[in-house]
Amino acid sequence: MSNTISHLPSSLPIAPMPASTGVGPSKSSGFSSSLANAIEQVEQLHTDAQSNAADMMQNGGQDLHNVMIAVEKADISFQLMMQVRNKIVNAYQEISRLQF
Repeated sequence: MSNTISHLPSSLPIAPMPASTGVGPSKSSGFSSSLANAIEQVEQLHTDAQSNAADMMQNGGQDLHNVMIAVEKADISFQLMMQVRNKIVNAYQEISRLQF
């Protein structure tokens, strides 16, 4: 039965790694820039909600409905950002446990 199995050929030489393609920490596009843009958007929503609320309190220029919508948008986007952060931290912890 073992006669039907042929011997494996000797290992082939490993080809050298190609030169760097520019992907890495020095590249500004990618996950980190996407994350930074998302954080800036959340920050902008928070700033808009604060300015709408302050405008309503001081001048009555904003109606309560629009202010509440802006505040809820800011709150929901912040909650989403925190959940994404939690997932990133959990993924990092899992990866660090896998390394020996």
